[in-house]
Amino acid sequence: MKPKALVYSKLPEEVVDYVKEHCEVSCFDAPDNTPGSPFMEALKEAEGLLGSGLKVDAAFLERAPSLRIVSNVSVGYDNLNIPDLSSRGIMATNTPGVLNDTVADTIFGLLVATARRMPELDRYVRNGQWKESRDQDIFGIDVHHKTLGIIGLGGIGEKIVQRARFGFDMDVIYHNRSQSPKLEEQYGAVYRTLDELLAEADFVCLMTPLTPETRGMIGEREFKLMKKTAIFINGSRGATVDEEALVEALRSGTIRAAGLDVYVQEPLPEHHPLTALDNAVLLPHIGSATQETRLEMAWTAARNLVAGLKGETPANLIQA
Repeated sequence: MKPKALVYSKLPEEVVDYVKEHCEVSCFDAPDNTPGSPFMEALKEAEGLLGSGLKVDAAFLERAPSLRIVSNVSVGYDNLNIPDLSSRGIMATNTPGVLNDTVADTIFGLLVATARRMPELDRYVRNGQWKESRDQDIFGIDVHHKTLGIIGLGGIGEKIVQRARFGFDMDVIYHNRSQSPKLEEQYGAVYRTLDELLAEADFVCLMTPLTPETRGMIGEREFKLMKKTAIFINGSRGATVDEEALVEALRSGTIRAAGLDVYVQEPLPEHHPLTALDNAVLLPHIGSATQETRLEMAWTAARNLVAGLKGETPANLIQA
């Protein structure tokens, strides 16, 4: 008898067909946690979960007595309570590596777009404001030969450093839980304490996972440590930043601008204060959102799921 799996996100048909070869599959476009819903009824017998973003904690697991593996279609896994899963002997997996280059492309594109005010100037042209002269009030700032300060140096962070050093000839300083002799040798990156990095960098790029230690790590104090000309980029998770403090820093000129792909609440509410600021460039959490990368992420997550349900060790097992 095939193990029972729930697919709770929209995934490519060929990936779902692969899972169906190995599992009895129930598909849902989105999970409905309402008691008695078809999703919650199917969960009672589910041995595997495949999708992205579902909060899996102790209360959820009480309703999933047969669960053996949760496969995230993402590199992040802050939606999963790993200790709760591990205490029940339930495997958890993610999709690291396959999206590193794509997310780094997005983050660096966001950095350049913010520095050169591209979204704002697109509106400038579309609104008929471009006349004969182009005066200084629409100037941006250079990226090349500046100092990039990156906080968090995982696989994506390394790819960002690579683009900064070899694509834009930037100096790179970094802050991480541990120093990286490899990156220091390959890219000339220099370790800094967090406060030193904030004070020195022209561009501050936050790429940490969301943990109890990183939640709210950038707030009023940290923005005041940055240069007034600094640009802040967040490609980590929204909750790593105090959004109210960020809005105030942008309004008051404490920092020059910000480029964001993540927010505390997603989707970002229509009238959020950030949407009224010309010096904020906002993306809808699309770091890995290309057809090629999302397909490869789905395949990676599906293979993780099937391996776990076969009693094998998945390639991307998250350790507690």
